[in-house]
Amino acid sequence: MKLGIFARTFEGTQPGAVLDAVAGAGFSVAQYNMTCSGLAAMPDVIDEAEARAVSEAAKKTGVEIAAVSGTYNMIHPDQAVREAGHFRLAVLAERSHVMSTRLITLCTGTRDPFDQWKAHPDNDTPAAWRDLLEAMEIAIGIAERHDVDLGIEPELANVVNSAEKARRLIDEMQSPRLRIVLDPANLFEKATLDEQRRTVSAAIDLLADRIVMAHAKDRTADGGFATAGTGVLDYGHYIAGLAAAGFDGPLIAHGLLPEEAPGVAAFLRDRLRTAGASR
Repeated sequence: MKLGIFARTFEGTQPGAVLDAVAGAGFSVAQYNMTCSGLAAMPDVIDEAEARAVSEAAKKTGVEIAAVSGTYNMIHPDQAVREAGHFRLAVLAERSHVMSTRLITLCTGTRDPFDQWKAHPDNDTPAAWRDLLEAMEIAIGIAERHDVDLGIEPELANVVNSAEKARRLIDEMQSPRLRIVLDPANLFEKATLDEQRRTVSAAIDLLADRIVMAHAKDRTADGGFATAGTGVLDYGHYIAGLAAAGFDGPLIAHGLLPEEAPGVAAFLRDRLRTAGASR
């Protein structure tokens, strides 16, 4: 596996400076966000020079661009908000190859109208699922036109809130463009060690054929999020499970402060070495 980090962990609006910080902290891969180019995360316009600056910075710093963030609320209760998200997804997709990546990460969404990462009771309704299928069909059409893949992440606060729902979506959409970003800390809040291990193993087994990226953050004992290596997540079990499933893609740290990045890189590198999964 290759060791990476969210580029937006580091402050800056110039891709060269941001990716230089990524490399300096000990990472060889980044999940990019357009805010690192001084734009909105989902811009209305990305000109070719702005996109090319990302690939040129990646080449100069030796940092691979594993993906670019394209998160918007795919089941927002306002149809106009969804349509704006589709438009901006197409803007990103059109420039992804210029930025040296072919993966865009998505948010499957929530009925909460204000926060796409906040749970809502209507997320589990048939209507929410129908809206997701409709939105995903549009997104896959965009991906087909621009030859990119789409990474969705099972996330407790979203409509795809489990590995089982992610598998259901893959099976219903029947598109090779649809891939999985797996973050074990998004699969549980509070769990015993045995419970979390079963949950993580089951998710890997169910989604192994579609996992394109793995995330690395952690959970505290009381259910909050924490920096990778400082919480209760069994990283040895997680990384060994990924390796056993044949995953050799990027492991991307996020949810950390810039000053924590070198320590997280060292922690993850040690766990990868122990699992025989570093490269």
